[in-house]
Amino acid sequence: MLRLRNRDQFQAGMGGETVARTPHFALHRRALPLPPVPVAEGEDAPIPLFRPTGVWLGAMVPKRWARRAVTRNAIRRQIYAVGLCLEGQSPAAYVVRLRTAFDRRQFVSATSDALRRAVRAELEQLFARARRTAA
Repeated sequence: MLRLRNRDQFQAGMGGETVARTPHFALHRRALPLPPVPVAEGEDAPIPLFRPTGVWLGAMVPKRWARRAVTRNAIRRQIYAVGLCLEGQSPAAYVVRLRTAFDRRQFVSATSDALRRAVRAELEQLFARARRTAA
C-alpha cells in the first residue's frame, strides 16, 4: 500500500465519494486512474499525482479534533495499520478523515489503551462497511 504524501493527492482523494462513516471517522474513495488533465499547446504535460496501479491511503487527523500531537500520531498509526486490509482492492485513493473528537473525559490519557482499542474497533468497523459497499 502506498501513502498519500502531498496536498494535491489528499484533495484528489477527498474529491471522491464517501464510502463509509462511523461516529468519529469518514472514509473517502477516488477510483484510479484519474482522467487526464487537458494540456494547452506548447505546455509540458503535468506530472501525474498517482501511479495508476495500487491502493493509496491517507490519514487526516485535524488538530481541531485531536489537540495533542501524541493522540494524533497514535490515531494515524492505527489508521495505517488497519488500512492494510485494503491491499488487493482495485486501484483507488482512500482518505480516512477524523470528523469528531473522542471524549477527553472518557479517554483522559492521550495514548491510553482504552483509546487505542476504541479507535481500532471503530476503524475496523469503517473498513468493513467500505468492503460491503464495494462488493
